[in-house]
Amino acid sequence: MNSETFGYRLFRRATLTLLTIFVCAPLVVMATTAVKPLNQVQGGFRWIPTAFTLQPFVDMWSTVPLGRYFLNSVVIATLATALSVTVAVLAAYAVSRWTFRGRDVFRLAVLSTQMFPGILFLLPLFLLFVGLDRVTGLALVGSRTGLVITYLTFALPYAVWMLVSYFETIPRELDDAAHVDGCGPLSVLFRVLLPAARPVIVAVSIFSFMLAWSEVLFASVLSNEQTRTVAVGLQAYASEANVFWNQVMAASLVVSAPIVVGFLLLQRHITAGVTAGAVK
Repeated sequence: MNSETFGYRLFRRATLTLLTIFVCAPLVVMATTAVKPLNQVQGGFRWIPTAFTLQPFVDMWSTVPLGRYFLNSVVIATLATALSVTVAVLAAYAVSRWTFRGRDVFRLAVLSTQMFPGILFLLPLFLLFVGLDRVTGLALVGSRTGLVITYLTFALPYAVWMLVSYFETIPRELDDAAHVDGCGPLSVLFRVLLPAARPVIVAVSIFSFMLAWSEVLFASVLSNEQTRTVAVGLQAYASEANVFWNQVMAASLVVSAPIVVGFLLLQRHITAGVTAGAVK
């Protein structure tokens, strides 16, 4: 029996409609602006373009070195994701399956890092990278390696916490059965835990990739012209003489495509991964 009243259904539909408009309106503006000539963009705003052109999608690659920025983002985000997930899996396996001195302190420290805003770590990381450059000659400021390490420090605590919570929901009897069959610790991890933890690993991977792909503050300080990412490179479309708004919107649509496509393809795993470990 449906207990919803007419007023509640009307309120729910009105709320969902407003939220849909709120989310979709910026996307519509981006799409319509990307297919307008620049002179029409600089004039009065129109929802429907009076002139249609795909030239901004061609010019955006030559106005700024968007291809190089795109490649930098792909390399940095992929390496940061792979390293964070690999380290997090090993750390979560150790924390969830063994008892050792400092285990609870480690878990508390991992969780505590999520309490602080990222901007607090900008100056310490910059000074640390500069100090390492002076002592060892390892140039991290202005390099892809420096950005990978930076994003690793952000994604790793979240990844460890998520994986520990999920691993603890997997019965230890499965580990014991694998040991009886002759599996060692690593075999248990790769043959038992990882297949069962696939949804949460996918969710953690998407989170790590999105963090590295869209981050602006640290990338603007720790990169240079050769290692700049797309999130920072979009501002290069604004010059002292002009702002190429149509190319900005076209480039924004293009650089957002990998995240959107990946989210749509892996949505089922992401939903399962985010809710994994909530109930034991």
